[in-house]
Amino acid sequence: GSGDYVIAFSTAESVRRAPGEASRTQEELGNDAMSALFQATVEATQEAVYNSLFKATTIESRFGSREALPLEETLEILRRYGVVPR
Repeated sequence: GSGDYVIAFSTAESVRRAPGEASRTQEELGNDAMSALFQATVEATQEAVYNSLFKATTIESRFGSREALPLEETLEILRRYGVVPR
């Protein structure tokens, strides 16, 4: 294989591991079967990260405050490194 790793997270009860549980076997898909699914996963993950960064607001709690990202400065950094178009 190519050495790629995939990590999945779930809160579904059906996929939780119990202590001492025997290992599970899984079907492995070839790269051709995975490419469209993998690309969709990459795009969905990227969108989720962008949403969490750019839609965040400044919060205050009894533990202190956390500032939202300064949007224009963040966009300029992303443009500088070619992550988003100029």
